[in-house]
Amino acid sequence: MVTNVATVAFEGIEAKPVDVQVQTMPGNIVFMIVGLPDKAVGESRERVRAALIASGLALPAKRITVNLAPADMPKEGSHFDLPIALGLMAAMGAIPPDALEGFTVLGELGLDGTIAEVAGVLPAAIAANQRGHGLICPAASGSEAAWASNELNVLAPRSLIQLANHFKGTQVLSRPQPAVRSEGVPLPDLGDIKGQESAKRVLEIAAAGGHNLLMSGPPGAGKSMMASRLPSILPPLGPRELLEVSMIHSVAGALAGGELTNRRHFRAPHHSASMAALVGGGLRARPGEVSLAHHGVLFLDELPEFQPAVLDSLRQPIEAGEVVIARANHRVAYPARFQLIAAMNPCRCGRATEPGYACKRAPNDKCMAQYQARLSGPLLDRIDLHIEVPAVTAADLILPAPSEGSALVAKRVAAARKRQAARFEALGVQGVASNAACPANLLDKIATPDDAGLTLLRQAADAMRLTARGYHRVLKVARTLADLDNQEQIKRIHLAEALSYRAQEDH
Repeated sequence: MVTNVATVAFEGIEAKPVDVQVQTMPGNIVFMIVGLPDKAVGESRERVRAALIASGLALPAKRITVNLAPADMPKEGSHFDLPIALGLMAAMGAIPPDALEGFTVLGELGLDGTIAEVAGVLPAAIAANQRGHGLICPAASGSEAAWASNELNVLAPRSLIQLANHFKGTQVLSRPQPAVRSEGVPLPDLGDIKGQESAKRVLEIAAAGGHNLLMSGPPGAGKSMMASRLPSILPPLGPRELLEVSMIHSVAGALAGGELTNRRHFRAPHHSASMAALVGGGLRARPGEVSLAHHGVLFLDELPEFQPAVLDSLRQPIEAGEVVIARANHRVAYPARFQLIAAMNPCRCGRATEPGYACKRAPNDKCMAQYQARLSGPLLDRIDLHIEVPAVTAADLILPAPSEGSALVAKRVAAARKRQAARFEALGVQGVASNAACPANLLDKIATPDDAGLTLLRQAADAMRLTARGYHRVLKVARTLADLDNQEQIKRIHLAEALSYRAQEDH
């Protein structure tokens, strides 16, 4: 007799259906798992055996074969423990044989029979809902699964015994409720920053259009401080964005307690991060920092200190909005539509731009050139806004705190973003909500300058030797500046300001 239990295997954030087939038959006493299992799945034998014994059951003295179909799809992770155990319990008669029909099951077993939290419950719940199934998952993941649909039947037991009692009717498991993360700690406010008015203006532009930003300046100028305040002026995640972001964090095991939040994520990896940590990969091709920053902010402090190969691996995700990780036996794609904010010193000592300072290593210009040579031209070409952040003087610090904080700036940013979203919706463009993500073929429709602006752009493109990408990014920034001014037509003044933010790198 063969017992079937439905579960899933993950390819990126997509949950592929897997059928766990359990067969017990006379023969040599052996417990086999087949169907391309990885080491974690292979070790399920011992966890399942111990969990069943702790629950008052013993494996039958028969030949037990577990097949994970389709057999040619790699199976990874410990979430196959629970479906295998339930398939065995159904085959042994410990639970009704039809109890698991219409359910997708996932969960990791402890040796004492408890069911531990696993990653990927939200994508699994969405896939189960699309198949017309309910979901059986660990109690710690129940609130995460409940977000998939109000009509999804979710069972979230704490142990095998609790689940068996539910199927027998001696104990009823209530449906878990969706959990929302309480935002107890307020975000850092722009009002904390004294001086740096020009830099704060550029930060507002970056937030309004989703543009990439590179800040260069001496140590202590406030670059990291300003970057950490960007989330406080960004609009909250929309429903579609929230779902995408939550699915990525679910697969990565980063949804603590299954709690969702509409705050945009701010990821700030250390400059020693490897390529796999930044763009994703590793043994199980997990999402990297660029995917965990999807629809949020990726902040790279001390940009030239990152390995050049690691930085260049960002070039494709910045353009495509996704990361594709290829392996010999499978290919995984993760969304990665992030906003890059980077900070750097002008040179290794950080003081080359200071008036009257002479670097001991080399002439100031040479010292700066050697340090900045660690950044490739193609990467810099993908950054829309380049600004110099001067050192803060004592006179700035003595001044009272600025009257304009994050709340006022966030209102202007939200209004500009709303205009952009309405424009793209009117054009019938799906999945684009900011000017920075606008496809190049739409720029002629949404970012046509007036005659004076067109003349300036033509002259500047030749004088600054703008690449085609640089040309398009100038138009996108000018479109954002016009949106902040609530103007449909891009003026010469908007293009002049947009060009000023590229002049540093394009001369």
